[in-house]
Amino acid sequence: MTTIPLSSPSLLATLPGRYYTDPEIFRQEQRHVFESMWFCAVRSADLDRPGAFRTVQVGRENVIITRTRAGGLRAFLNICRHRGARLCLEESGQVRRNLRCPYHAWTYDLDGRLVAAPNLTKMPDVDRAAYGLVRVALREWLGYAWVCLADTPPSFEETVRGAAVERLGDPAAIEHYGAENLTLGRRVGYDVRANWKLIVENFMECYHCATIHPELTDVLPEFARGYAAQYYVGHGAEFGEGVKGFTVDGSEGFGRLPEVPEGQDRRYYAITVKPTVFVNLVPDHVILHRMFPLAEDRTVVECDWLYAPDVVASGADLSRSVELFHRVNTQDFAACERTQPAMSSRAYRAGGVLVPAEHHIGVFHEWLLERLGE
Repeated sequence: MTTIPLSSPSLLATLPGRYYTDPEIFRQEQRHVFESMWFCAVRSADLDRPGAFRTVQVGRENVIITRTRAGGLRAFLNICRHRGARLCLEESGQVRRNLRCPYHAWTYDLDGRLVAAPNLTKMPDVDRAAYGLVRVALREWLGYAWVCLADTPPSFEETVRGAAVERLGDPAAIEHYGAENLTLGRRVGYDVRANWKLIVENFMECYHCATIHPELTDVLPEFARGYAAQYYVGHGAEFGEGVKGFTVDGSEGFGRLPEVPEGQDRRYYAITVKPTVFVNLVPDHVILHRMFPLAEDRTVVECDWLYAPDVVASGADLSRSVELFHRVNTQDFAACERTQPAMSSRAYRAGGVLVPAEHHIGVFHEWLLERLGE
């Protein structure tokens, strides 16, 4: 890896530009990152009844997650075992009892077992379990279904839950927010014309906050100094004087979630769960981003705002609450899209630099290179 030569100890080298533009590097990331790690696929409550399903792209594979008749969740490769046709063509939907291939009508129950096919009774030697759908490992946490395509998945506790412990310094800290018991108040999808790593790097630092996030720095004044909350273990950025809630105008929110302690009553915490999840914790709600990298220069981001069930059920106006981070998202993604074209410039051939407030991004780069075997 060729990086920019440095003459100042204050600066660290970034990844070279080709890591954001090279289709071959993206294919390696699909194999060694997205298809080998736990990937946050869908909010469990979205699959609210037996037969509900959603398909998601995980690396090079399409995965279907469905609710079984017994009430559990299952995940499978979205591929018919007969001739390889895609089983479910829609992103989401509902079936009564079975998943039926639209090509030759091979049919599977919600547990993935082959239950019917034309002339199947004339082939009694066919093992219906052996020719069932290919199972994908699935775990639930924070109210979401996480899937892993690896034959031997890495430890969920170490690689997923461990990210929260590493950031907050307390295994129980994130549990206080009870994300699995919250209700979806708003969901916004963003189609970002930028490499997924640019989005991760942007989320991890706040050197840019004073420049492009006026609403955020009004609520969290310390962000204007350039150090992100993720820079310090256990630290949460404190609301500014006179700020009553995490809203676009600093007005009052919806009251502290029941288990959030007083010490976290006026603080914001951010967590990056590699490779593709951001968790934002504030006293009255949780914001969770899931990234779906689709190409070296395209990433779909789905952002959920989660509130106490009674807040959503009451029909409360969520607009001021949602608008703050929606603006942050829009500002961030526009910055990433402005950066993406420069990654192929000869000016960035050897990469750029990280100032001290961004040095922790260098740890992310080291982690990625290790995953890629470089």
